[in-house]
Amino acid sequence: MNPEIALKIIDHGRHLGADFVEIFEEESRSSTLMLKDRKIENASASTEYGIGIRLIYGTEVLYAFTSNDHLDTLLKMTETLAFGREQNTSSLKGIHFQAKQNVLDYSLNVFKDPRILGQNYKLDFLKIADEKARALSNRIVQVSSSVSDICSTIQIINSEGLHIENTRARTRVNVSVTGAKNQERLTSHEAPGALGGYELLATLSPENIAMECGERVLRMLDAGYIAGGQMPVVMGNGFGGVIFHEACGHPLETESIRRQASPFCGKLGEQIAHPCLTAIDDGTLPGVWGSLSVDDEGTPTERTVLIENGILKSYMSDRIGAKEVGVPLTGSARRESYKYAPVSRMRNTFIAEGKDSLAEMIASIDNGLYAAKMAGGSVNPATGEFNFAVDEGYVIRQGKIAEPVRGATLIGKGHEILPRISMVGNDFETAAGMCGASSGSVPVTVGQPSIKVDQILVGGR
Repeated sequence: MNPEIALKIIDHGRHLGADFVEIFEEESRSSTLMLKDRKIENASASTEYGIGIRLIYGTEVLYAFTSNDHLDTLLKMTETLAFGREQNTSSLKGIHFQAKQNVLDYSLNVFKDPRILGQNYKLDFLKIADEKARALSNRIVQVSSSVSDICSTIQIINSEGLHIENTRARTRVNVSVTGAKNQERLTSHEAPGALGGYELLATLSPENIAMECGERVLRMLDAGYIAGGQMPVVMGNGFGGVIFHEACGHPLETESIRRQASPFCGKLGEQIAHPCLTAIDDGTLPGVWGSLSVDDEGTPTERTVLIENGILKSYMSDRIGAKEVGVPLTGSARRESYKYAPVSRMRNTFIAEGKDSLAEMIASIDNGLYAAKMAGGSVNPATGEFNFAVDEGYVIRQGKIAEPVRGATLIGKGHEILPRISMVGNDFETAAGMCGASSGSVPVTVGQPSIKVDQILVGGR
């Protein structure tokens, strides 16, 4: 869309009384190759294009989208959004847009463009993963693996003169291994991803990923079930951070704060966690799955310290949230695509590395649980109540890791658990994921070192 067309739409929106008008244009090309049981299950590629128009009246947001880029259609859509609004006599005719800024979210020095490489590039990687997992045991009954990519170019033009173009690429691998014993089946998976192209595959070993999943499944198939109850728990690094993301991260977004749907409302500057804990949301980490140079309102991303030494320091904000809550913009406005209006969302959210070792944490517990690998779960963002399954767990007995156990779930409230995190490890790792909320599903990274929670409710069989 050229600036002259954009100016007509924005001027029309302002004339219809909007305090702020924004055009979000996007073209995305995505592809996936999936191998399941040694056969190609899915080989797909698609291209999607569309335009979203957002009108803001005070802090009220009106949004619509279309894949039709004709000026008459866009003007009519703007009128429909503003129906019944008092007209504004002001006009933006004569506005000068900033020179268009072009931003890439990957390094050209290493970028291998998925749109050029095509599907064949992925197949050998997937076949190796399949073969290595099956070679572990005849109890491995199913292997599914995939490589997916998406390349998107967005353009944001708004009534404040912003004109920015941002090109993004992301690539992700997913390996899922299922084992069976008698009538029981268990599945484990790994899904690393990166901001970039197929240079990611050169950094990953399909053998190691497949074997890690398969060996975990075999260990858990032979494990007994845990007896639940209140106990100390050591949570493993990497994907263990999903609990902080869900139970504490969402309530620290201004989208929750402005709706008074968070246990952290009005607590900036207060001690909400143990002094050993610092938590960060950082959109600037090079090549990391949840990173981006600018958010979906065109604001540069940043490193946002949420909790520092147990003190609540900041929320994650978008334009509306920052205005309603009275906090600075943090570059956290995100949306799945042009079909959604942006709201404050996480990027790469993690508990920062501490000074304790995993061995010290285990040694400090007489009877408890080592949750080496977390799985999925559920959370109520308004209350912070969560329930997450443990994918790989071990009994801690007399300061040592003992037999494997399965069937464990961790149950609690995020704001109540934070003060009970008494040890933070020095083995920090991150893990890629997808996060769903009111602005759709967006790529995020979770992370943490190993941490010790002094007491948490563990559900058992």
